[in-house]
Amino acid sequence: IYVVDARAGASVHRLTSWGGPDTGPIAWSPDGKSIVYLQGSEPRLSAYNQDVLAMVPAEGGTPRLLTKSLDRTVSDPRFTRDGESVYVLVEDDRMRYPARVHVANGRIEKLAQGERVIRAMTMSSDGHIAVLMTTPSSPDEVYALDGDTPRRLSHQNDSLFAQLALGTVSGISYTTKDGNEVHGVLTKPVGYQEGHRYPTLLRIHGGPNGQDGYEFNLERQLFAGAGYAVVSVNYRGSAGRGRAWKEAIYADWGDKEVTDLLAAVDYAVKSGIADASRLGIGGWSYGCILTDYSMATTQRFKAATCGAGSALQLSMYGDDQYIAQYDQELGPPWKSQALWIKLSYPFFHADRIKTPTLFLGGTRDFNVPVIGGEQMYQALRSIGIPTQLIIYPDQHHGIARPSFQRDRFERYLAWYAKYLGSAQPITVGGGKRQ
Repeated sequence: IYVVDARAGASVHRLTSWGGPDTGPIAWSPDGKSIVYLQGSEPRLSAYNQDVLAMVPAEGGTPRLLTKSLDRTVSDPRFTRDGESVYVLVEDDRMRYPARVHVANGRIEKLAQGERVIRAMTMSSDGHIAVLMTTPSSPDEVYALDGDTPRRLSHQNDSLFAQLALGTVSGISYTTKDGNEVHGVLTKPVGYQEGHRYPTLLRIHGGPNGQDGYEFNLERQLFAGAGYAVVSVNYRGSAGRGRAWKEAIYADWGDKEVTDLLAAVDYAVKSGIADASRLGIGGWSYGCILTDYSMATTQRFKAATCGAGSALQLSMYGDDQYIAQYDQELGPPWKSQALWIKLSYPFFHADRIKTPTLFLGGTRDFNVPVIGGEQMYQALRSIGIPTQLIIYPDQHHGIARPSFQRDRFERYLAWYAKYLGSAQPITVGGGKRQ
């Protein structure tokens, strides 16, 4: 963080010297004596970063880390009018909510908690707070935050959603074979009936430093509307559960995450929701990487969609944007050859994969270049597994063109329908299809 007077020829004064990232948004205290900002994790943990609210005197000095004991990532700091507190957003176990941090002693008041996600927050000059909030049944709308209760101000999507039937969303929790408690969300198909089993999709978020939460998710609802149950898991490496949870997969990709993901499928089957004979899997970015890992671990999935991922990790070195992470977390390939080959096991053991897979990517993806999908497509073609490769021209890591977004969704639905059969339930106990 630097400060400089707003005049020609002014000198620049450096305030912080942390070796990791110091990022914004930054905010001045009302009296102009302090600045709050976000201090990230040390450089070697760049993929598992967790921002802490920090405050430094405007004249320079030692920063104070105000939310270090919270063990959750925070964002969007804003001073109160009296300068005695700072509002932040906290990412916490499928939720995102505001909190008030008292400057004097670091005491934290959690506000407006509940099964919802607050994406953004703003504050007026007289102290009123507005937030952009979503719930599992409602996309983003504007709310006023009066104390601890959000009060809805906008109704942008009411007329559309009055016409829609949505799948119900609930939190899930289960224990893995290695004793870890994992959390996620389950979206039941529209028209769900107790006592029936449904074709079920394991949809994996990217990052890995992200989380699936109590929010409206178009993709999950699209699948629910087509008759699928959707399981979304905050596997080890995800946000919302603290530093140790994120860092558990450091230099050990495709191991603990797969354990967590497959245990979620076991949970869905044991709960009487999932039809074990009609399981699908898929994801984008790290979600696709974990799809590759999972397919090379088990043959229980009958269909997969895999976008913007990679499996031969060796080939990503020098071709994507993660060289600093690779060097610090794994070591260069010429120094850590065995580790790089180990982490590339979906490609080197592609002959274990029996799942028909649709691979997708964009020609201008410099985050996870499309070669990652091309290689796995060719591997499955070579061993005779049904596969397709879809490449969207002039698209980056996120597919931005609306017609391509629609095309991608339509291809997802067609691929799952082809290999999982009709998205209709069967009665528990193996009765006739209903």
